[in-house]
Amino acid sequence: MPSLLRFLSVVAIIAGLAYGVIFALANFVNPSPREMTVTIQSDKFLRN
Repeated sequence: MPSLLRFLSVVAIIAGLAYGVIFALANFVNPSPREMTVTIQSDKFLRN
């Protein structure tokens, strides 16, 4: 039983670290918006 508790505590610590990293990325990293232009060839619209 102690090995099961040790395993569960290690898994809980790793899950907590992963949650902390995701939380930090979501709140402290600001993506820079930029304009995007995509050229579509006219033959894609002409379906005969």
